[in-house]
Amino acid sequence: MKKLVAYITSSYPDNNFTIDLAHKLAQNGVDFLELGVPFSDPVADGPVIEKANLKALQGGFRIDDLFKISKEIAPAINTLWMGYFNPFYHKGLDNFIDEAKKSGVKGFIIPDLPYEEALQYKSQIEKESIALIDFVAPTDSKERILKITKDAKLFIYMVAYAGITGSSKGEDLSKIIANVKETTTTPLYIGFGVNEQNAKEKAKGVDGVIVGSEFVKVLLDDSISHTQKIDKIAKIAKNIKEEINS
Repeated sequence: MKKLVAYITSSYPDNNFTIDLAHKLAQNGVDFLELGVPFSDPVADGPVIEKANLKALQGGFRIDDLFKISKEIAPAINTLWMGYFNPFYHKGLDNFIDEAKKSGVKGFIIPDLPYEEALQYKSQIEKESIALIDFVAPTDSKERILKITKDAKLFIYMVAYAGITGSSKGEDLSKIIANVKETTTTPLYIGFGVNEQNAKEKAKGVDGVIVGSEFVKVLLDDSISHTQKIDKIAKIAKNIKEEINS
């Protein structure tokens, strides 16, 4: 069965909402939850997620909120921390690792940490049975893919195109998918621009999809109540999970 990874911005609009939403997503087909770590300059993210990041920061988000939320949800859903390296560095990578171990967080996704730079931290993180998720892109050569994927843990994050999250660009990914599949048995999930309308098509040839902006758009919709937001996001997740496996 193909997997669904859902991204939501941590602590927006507040911690309790994030906890309630996480549990609802666990009941509606989400296999991994990316808890986004709000940051003022999310360079890989589009305007939707950037706006949610800024609103969470304006609402008083602190890294300790991430840790508190994770203790509540990680026992119920496979939880990942998705954030930029600046918070990990300034709060202390050892501190993040210790807190991840305490709560049962499965891995870190750090999109602005290039593979070569990530190597100096990878063993430190993964010796504690926490995955540092590797990225592959359509521009990567077969040689580079082999280098990146040979020790990949949990899953490989395939960027669907060169750009930012939330766009709807399309590229022929058959060659890179084949190259990855030839080099590793680690599951390959596709992200960037995946939504309810295109998830089935995007999921062809891969083991799962990563969806973020589609959910965060609902988080930002102030015309509906918190309960309605949770129900709407859960329904989208359930539909996507059914679509990619139909």
